[in-house]
Amino acid sequence: MRYKQLGNSGLTVSAIGLGTNAFGKRSDAQTSSLIIERAIHNGITFIDTANIYAGSQSETIIGHAIQGKRNDIVLTTKAGLPTGKSPYHKGSSRHHLMQQLEASLTRLQTDYIDLYQIHTFDPNTPLEETLRCLEDMITSGKVRYIGCSNYYAWELMKALGISDRLGLNRYISQQVSYSLADRTPERELIPLCVDQGIGIIPYFPLAGGILTGKYASPNQVPENSRAQTDPSFNRFLTERTLKLSHDLQQLAHENGTAPSNLAIAWLLHQPVVSTVIVGATKVAQLETNLEALELSINDHLMEQLNNISTDFRHGEPFASYRI
Repeated sequence: MRYKQLGNSGLTVSAIGLGTNAFGKRSDAQTSSLIIERAIHNGITFIDTANIYAGSQSETIIGHAIQGKRNDIVLTTKAGLPTGKSPYHKGSSRHHLMQQLEASLTRLQTDYIDLYQIHTFDPNTPLEETLRCLEDMITSGKVRYIGCSNYYAWELMKALGISDRLGLNRYISQQVSYSLADRTPERELIPLCVDQGIGIIPYFPLAGGILTGKYASPNQVPENSRAQTDPSFNRFLTERTLKLSHDLQQLAHENGTAPSNLAIAWLLHQPVVSTVIVGATKVAQLETNLEALELSINDHLMEQLNNISTDFRHGEPFASYRI
């Protein structure tokens, strides 16, 4: 395993992190626990979850699985996206965040969160309120570091400016959709993060599985895949993304590796990327994804990967979650 600093902070994270969105949904508790155990065994320290994943079951499963291993991991969760229909069940107000932090700590069976992330920008709450609340969480010892997710570049820069002006702890990371199938962060967000020392944490590094090559067409969906369990995912299975998948498979074949390894290795070679969140529903899937760490990408292969994906720097993001 390789390790990097998360942005300009002193927090060290594994180059590959474990995404747990499927835990309690496409992966049952027993399998999920085995995946966590194997991830830690292989040197993964960064475990990423959220209060809404699988209706909070992801946090509960992780809480049971990490008993006796808490000091070996960097545990991160999020809050801000809706947990219910009430106006009090979403956003980054002090009222909502304090409530959600306590609930996450209980489910995760821990007394602190290493990285607490605001899941998306809240247009209805002043950033000063959110950032002061996060500062209080750090002061209390319940949170060590703070980050954000799904912020636009101007929202992140505004938050950093407020933190500097008020002498508050800054966001150290931004979690965002970033992959060969979504290079839109390169337009504004990544230059900002490089300038401000913010670590990028890509989610959907395999475009929800599209870059693994398992989707031949929108009508041929593997059993238990994201497209089968979440029909709304089919909107991503376009001619454009499937062509990219095909081109990636060709490059992978020429280089004697799996397309998923190429996609992850491409992200690992981006200097601004601190850790790549890779999900798994099977232990074997996790083991395959870890092979990307051993893959060397020379300048010619990097140029080929950039060329087949250059069109994905434009247009709309592959995924963005907003209130």
